[in-house]
Amino acid sequence: MRLEDYWGIGPKTRDLLADSLGEAAAIEAIEAADVRTLTDAGLPRGRATRILRHAHGGEAMDVLATRDARDVYKKLLDSISTFAVTADAADRIRILTPLETREAMEDRIGAVLEARESWEALSETERDAVLDTFQRFDERGGGKRAAVQAALELRELGRTGGVFAPLADLDTATLDGAVSALAALEGGEGVGTGADEKLDALREQLGGVEDMAATPGAVLDAVQSGARAADELREEVSRHVATETGVDLSLVRESMPAEATDARGFVGGTLRELAGRLRESADERERVVTEQFEGVLDEAAGEVDAAVDAVDDIALSLSLARFALAFELRRPTFVDRRVVGVVNARNLFLEEAGESVQPVTYAVGDHELAGPGSSSPPDGDRVTVLTGANSGGKTTLLETLCLVQLLAAMGLPVPAERAELGVVDAVVFHRRHASFNAGVLESTLRSVVPPVTETGRTLMLVDEFEAITEPGSAAELLHGLVTLTVEKDALGVFVTHLADDLEPLPEAARTDGIFAEGLTPELELKVDYQPRFGTVGRSTPEFIVSRLVADAADARERAGYETLAEAIGETAVQRTLADARWRQ
Repeated sequence: MRLEDYWGIGPKTRDLLADSLGEAAAIEAIEAADVRTLTDAGLPRGRATRILRHAHGGEAMDVLATRDARDVYKKLLDSISTFAVTADAADRIRILTPLETREAMEDRIGAVLEARESWEALSETERDAVLDTFQRFDERGGGKRAAVQAALELRELGRTGGVFAPLADLDTATLDGAVSALAALEGGEGVGTGADEKLDALREQLGGVEDMAATPGAVLDAVQSGARAADELREEVSRHVATETGVDLSLVRESMPAEATDARGFVGGTLRELAGRLRESADERERVVTEQFEGVLDEAAGEVDAAVDAVDDIALSLSLARFALAFELRRPTFVDRRVVGVVNARNLFLEEAGESVQPVTYAVGDHELAGPGSSSPPDGDRVTVLTGANSGGKTTLLETLCLVQLLAAMGLPVPAERAELGVVDAVVFHRRHASFNAGVLESTLRSVVPPVTETGRTLMLVDEFEAITEPGSAAELLHGLVTLTVEKDALGVFVTHLADDLEPLPEAARTDGIFAEGLTPELELKVDYQPRFGTVGRSTPEFIVSRLVADAADARERAGYETLAEAIGETAVQRTLADARWRQ
């Protein structure tokens, strides 16, 4: 396979990777999902992750059928990556994609939940120790040496079960030797300082002699006062050089020229010859030491690779486990039926922002879920029309269903007490966009219609379609989308304020509603976010007008709002105001 055969790699990217890494190494990095190597080669991180998602996600990426579905997917990756225990784990999280089969999804969910059990079993002190180990891994710059050291440190913590099981069979003695060899050869630029005492000594001696060779006159000045004859000069020079550099006296003498025209030439010749001999000795020692360390690494290659894989896998598993624990995620139930159903589901993004979240029970399709009391969703309706108050959580519910479906597709547990899901081929999530022209309508239709016509395993989540076209046409087009979704045996939730204009709905569709219940003592709109099934929700504008009347500071402004109050029913407005004040 060639570099340009991978998605997203054109001529410029190919040349960059080939020049920096070589084509074979670049392909190896892509196949290994190695973000670090690609970014170190000069590829922007965002582009590297996109290339790797397509290289490892394949056709499963097609489940993200719209821009808004892709936005939820990317936002999920950002959320999950904040729980990464290493930079490499964060990179691996960013290239997680939906999986192609139900079996793969269930396997990964099982692994994540097992990792969460391992993490929960640790004391706070043990968790801190594990996190400190991975922090040191990052501080060391990652790579093989850092991974082997991390593996040894994790082994010392005494945990070799559960998610830490890959550590149990590692040969620590072999890895200890490998750490020294990796430290010696790290960087690929020869044997590093501290790896071999003899080599370090030779290099230090060579450096001292080269410094002297750069200023032979200074050496001559230092010895000339004690030398009246040639023999005395030879002796003074040999002793001075040996004392100052640590070079063996006999080697200094062997390096002296037999003849020299003058004292300065004699000193310079001696130092040049001595530096040459020391350089040869250092090079030879480095060759010997390199062969020794390479031999150690050859013998330890299997253990080193196992340690690297273990640390990478543990880091990713613990990162996903921490995410699952933080949001109390649970295993969804996959079924062969067409259904998306949740009991007490929570919007993960709102929780992440620290907002109060009311769990919601909802379902479309053939499910076997029972919610609390009257919130049990009817079984069998494959399409719903969701209505209700502005700021009533309708869009949030669509987003919640979208993120639940995508998390499950990625093989991750979901934020719900229970969830029953069928595997889908496409998630068509379309938010309300505040644009109103023919171009927006055409692009929206081109986005949402093809996926539902190609396969019946589609989840349609469409928000206020009427916002992008004329009111009269909007109801007709939306009714057509509902009908198309039913005819194609797909699932759909359509948020709209035009429920009355859509009647009669197809037999497999129903209307649900979200209701505003009044004003809080602070005159904030109070909403029950749990939809009521088979009921048209109302926007209850009297609550909004009541708040405007109460908040108006200017008399003329207040009079204007009171005129609106009369238009919608002054009695209702006064009642809501009275209720709010009574509660104060």
